[in-house]
Amino acid sequence: MYGFSAKVGTDFEAAKAKVTEELQKEGFGVLTEIDVKATLKKKLDIDKRPYTILGACNPGFANKALDTDPDIGLLLPCNVVVREEEDGSITVAFMDPKAVLGLVDKAGIEDIGMQVREKLQRVCDAL
Repeated sequence: MYGFSAKVGTDFEAAKAKVTEELQKEGFGVLTEIDVKATLKKKLDIDKRPYTILGACNPGFANKALDTDPDIGLLLPCNVVVREEEDGSITVAFMDPKAVLGLVDKAGIEDIGMQVREKLQRVCDAL
């Protein structure tokens, strides 16, 4: 698997705010926010349910990973998706950095991926 997720008992905007707050507690900042619904409406005139991709980054771990392999930036930041399901429920899904960084064959990267995964799992559990 390349990710893990949680259903949350709030509305879409509250879920985005809560996941951002919990990410900050684990040392992550949200570098990017892509409103997929708005983009698809603007570019293709397609109506979709709310769907946002948050690009989360923990600078300390990003620095360690970049020191190990400068091309690792191709796999950063950690994406977190907040989406509304067909039934109106809200799902927050996390990229699994252990799985993604497992693509890199460099000593130390797997350990970084595991540590970042543990932090993101705590965020997921807090939702």
